[in-house]
Amino acid sequence: MDKKEMIIRGKTALGIELGSTRIKGVLIDLQGNVLAVGIHDWENSFIDNIWTYSLEEIHAGARKCYSSLRKAVEDAYGVVPETYGAIGVSAMMHGYMALDKDGNQIAPFQTWRNTNTQQAADELTELFDFNIPLRWSVAHLYQRILDGEEHVKALDYVGTLSAYIHWKLTGKKVIGIGDASGMFPIDSDTRTYDASMVEKFNRLVEPHGYSWKLEDIFPKVLVAGENAGELTEEGAAFLDESGSLKAGIMLCPPEGDAGTGMTATNSVAPRTGNVSAGTSTFAMIVLEKKLRKVYREIDMVTTPTGFPCAMSHANNGTSDLNAWVGLFGEFAELMGIQTSTRELFEKLYTESLKGDPICGGLLAYGYYSGENITMLNEGRLAFLRTAESNFNLANFMRVHLYTSLGAVKMGLDILMEDEKVKVERIMGHGGFFKTKGVGQRYLAAAVGAPVTVMDTASEGGAWGIALLAAYLADKRPGEKLEDYLENRIFKELSGETIAPYARDAAGFELFMERYKAGLAVEKAAIEAIDW
Repeated sequence: MDKKEMIIRGKTALGIELGSTRIKGVLIDLQGNVLAVGIHDWENSFIDNIWTYSLEEIHAGARKCYSSLRKAVEDAYGVVPETYGAIGVSAMMHGYMALDKDGNQIAPFQTWRNTNTQQAADELTELFDFNIPLRWSVAHLYQRILDGEEHVKALDYVGTLSAYIHWKLTGKKVIGIGDASGMFPIDSDTRTYDASMVEKFNRLVEPHGYSWKLEDIFPKVLVAGENAGELTEEGAAFLDESGSLKAGIMLCPPEGDAGTGMTATNSVAPRTGNVSAGTSTFAMIVLEKKLRKVYREIDMVTTPTGFPCAMSHANNGTSDLNAWVGLFGEFAELMGIQTSTRELFEKLYTESLKGDPICGGLLAYGYYSGENITMLNEGRLAFLRTAESNFNLANFMRVHLYTSLGAVKMGLDILMEDEKVKVERIMGHGGFFKTKGVGQRYLAAAVGAPVTVMDTASEGGAWGIALLAAYLADKRPGEKLEDYLENRIFKELSGETIAPYARDAAGFELFMERYKAGLAVEKAAIEAIDW
């Protein structure tokens, strides 16, 4: 059948991902081909020392993204979509969405970017003998308890952003195992929250006399391929203001952006890895065995099917880099030069290839917020150079591209050098790789291994959650997710692989020496600058 008929008959899958700066909807056929894309740009706010999005922004953003997708479909194919084979929702992982028994929000939504949970994360890490990062949902929950916040008594549900939107669409309080692994430690054998750690947590908070236990308020864990509920009449009306969308569509388990990144890069089997680079940057390697010890720099999460996965997660990625590109765009406009955002990024990124392998002695930190890998609970944006630095445009762009990978490389070095983790392929995806051959080349230098970027990389996690929805709608009996992706989705897709250049790799290593040394300046800036 042709594309129009596929859309009419619902032989499609829809994925919606609520990212940090963009909500994106991707409609695909059941072979993974993109049919239409919808976009709504947004940005978090820093209110009362909390990085957050209001509930109104969340609701409106989801609707505007869907409206954009619906219009794209109508413009391209002359039909308004009424049904799909399956729908999937994903979002930025971690954070804290708290509801009471009536489904009302009772505390501000806290995103992954918040680092106000140090005491809770430290105590839980010691209690569990398992690294609990500051941004994990259980760290947010326990910190609220330590701080004596009144709303904790009324808790009926704590979830992530993806689990919340999924609940709005289906009425089901469930979560995909990959997203769940950013809420609480997972037992990959039972494929749910680690029972012994749940018991330890319940005993820890028992003296507070709450009416709930952890398992009562956290969503039920599901794995890829399970039916996570159906779109209700209320859910359809919530998402589609036009009233065209029909109820009854299956939804796959809601996932986090780590799980959708793994799916979008075919990195769900052991010895595969991927790097997602955008507003935050994280590298994930699917493990064959557990790590030898606990590292505060490394998250232990899972794939959408429950395989253990080591993650080096940097809170800060390309936000500062994007701001500089925006500044150059203002300058171009001032000079009367008409250019698009896409052209600006392409020209500036490509210009960086003319720079020195060590960035001309320049140094930068794009720390909009605290950075867990470098143990800084706040961030300051910094650009540094000496009188002897080779200060030109190419080096300026190159250092900001390098530093977008700086923190995440520190975590990767632990895995590759200390733990001797084996990886057969590294896949890159996200906005960092949109300009062909630039970010990919720098990542290859950073990891010292070939990096592949697929032609679909720019579609990112929204395409990944659409694939998970398609897997639910079209999987064969007994077909594993890794086999489905390898044999039915990625078999026909093309991409490009770049091996590390020796000069780039040597330059990146020297840059990292300076990056680590310069953290003292970043710390001093945090102490000195508070306005």
